[in-house]
Amino acid sequence: MRILTIGSGGREHALVWALRKTSTRPLELFCAPGNAGIAQDAECLPVAATDIPALVQLVEEKKIDLTIVGPEAPLALGIVD
Repeated sequence: MRILTIGSGGREHALVWALRKTSTRPLELFCAPGNAGIAQDAECLPVAATDIPALVQLVEEKKIDLTIVGPEAPLALGIVD
């Protein structure tokens, strides 16, 4: 399963870490934009959490199965719409 986590803070780091440590199935983890800590468990991609068109393109290119949105800003901008 290919999972994208959006954000770069401690919340997103905890989510990525938990996915990596507790999954019983193989995962490909991505994070946009991520940070150095997240990079230990996921591939960080240089896309801003508020750049909705670029995130949509990223999801299509990487064939993402599930997206987890951490920060409130992308939600307020309508990312789930």
